[in-house]
Amino acid sequence: MRRLMALLAALATALGLVALAGPAATAAAGCRVEYTVAGQWPGGFQAGVRITNLGDPLNGWTLTFTLPDAGQKVVQGWNATWSQSGSTVTAVGTEGNRSLATGASVDAGFIGAFTDANPAPTGFALNGVACTGSADGTTPPGTGDDGTPVGINGRLHVCGVHLCNQYDRPIQLRGMSTHGLQWFSQCYNDASLDALARDWKADLLRIAMYVQEDGYETDPEGFTRRVNSLVDEAEARGLYALIDFHTLTPGDPNYNLEHAKTFFASVAARNAAKDNVIYEIANEPNGVSWAAIKQYAEQVIPVIRAADPDAVVIVGTRGWSSLGVSDGSDESEILADPVNADNIMYAFHFYAASHKDNYRTTVSRAASQLPLFVSEFGTVTATGDGEVDRESTTAWLNLLDQLKISYADWNYSDAPEGAAAFKPDTCSGSDYSSDNVLTESGALIKSRISTPDDFPTS
Repeated sequence: MRRLMALLAALATALGLVALAGPAATAAAGCRVEYTVAGQWPGGFQAGVRITNLGDPLNGWTLTFTLPDAGQKVVQGWNATWSQSGSTVTAVGTEGNRSLATGASVDAGFIGAFTDANPAPTGFALNGVACTGSADGTTPPGTGDDGTPVGINGRLHVCGVHLCNQYDRPIQLRGMSTHGLQWFSQCYNDASLDALARDWKADLLRIAMYVQEDGYETDPEGFTRRVNSLVDEAEARGLYALIDFHTLTPGDPNYNLEHAKTFFASVAARNAAKDNVIYEIANEPNGVSWAAIKQYAEQVIPVIRAADPDAVVIVGTRGWSSLGVSDGSDESEILADPVNADNIMYAFHFYAASHKDNYRTTVSRAASQLPLFVSEFGTVTATGDGEVDRESTTAWLNLLDQLKISYADWNYSDAPEGAAAFKPDTCSGSDYSSDNVLTESGALIKSRISTPDDFPTS
């Protein structure tokens, strides 16, 4: 739908790291370390270390790890400058490989000696950050069943027509969408995200990254960093992060195909080890055929799958993601020619004051045959403005609850429009929790989202 405003704010993000090594290494988010023993003989061995950067681009890298047995020593190495102090080994990138782009790998290795035993190294860290699954070297909230949405449900997948959790049980996520990051970045800070997780009790943060309209195409690296930063912020609060490639004008997603490939290759590589990431590859295709949308999806999804083979991907649909209803069609064209990919869902968007019974009838029918995700909806008209239609909004949310269809409301900002959750100037302060900062739309949606979740675990 059409939006308003203009204000740019780009924030840097801390580097998140992962390690996947031999049996003693711990999997985490941000980098991957594959440790292999190529050969072993009495008292000696040859080891290889492949480092893959899943975080932001590096202009220099230092890998450290611990050799667990006192008799293990590095004798000589290659493709890095190797040193050892006690049990700690350090490998520093050389002139030829010191730069590591997101998703890039470097191979190094060494000849080692041992006396009694040769266990795999432990404690891999890149540039001083422990590979534990977070940007600061601590175990992030949302890891394990800590009562948060991610902690309870873990990595999600599509089963039949439902979004399912780690227990293979259908679930419904309820949350909020940001407004355009180029305009309302100031609304997404520690206080507002804490309120979303704790007071709103949301499950999901949709990160709306516009491509045009002063968005991604003006600063690809800056917007990618900001998206990654919000993914980390959501993870730290146990929220799912829906990365929205917010294409709107022009409506044919193929116009942004190369941008999409570049962006999703980067964010998928960087966030592949996280359990909380969902990808939305085209916000609202419009003025374009289903065949063209499908063609786009079947070129972008493999880019994501190359780095993140298990994540859920949401595909936009015709007529501003209305399953074609706004173009006089319906779900039948998708059923006749579905996207050739697994673990995907189809987007449906509605604005309650504009889209009523005939749209609800389509969703009710389509939901028995297609996995649907309402990645954007509003309580007002399709412009994003106007009066709140409480009756239609309530009818929609009751239907989505009944069908266990996940949703994200537009929008968690203080924009001067009817769909905004907060009154103007809220984001210049620190109060995102009290009732007096909420608009009519915000109060209505918060009252629905903050009711207890039903997350089955058996």
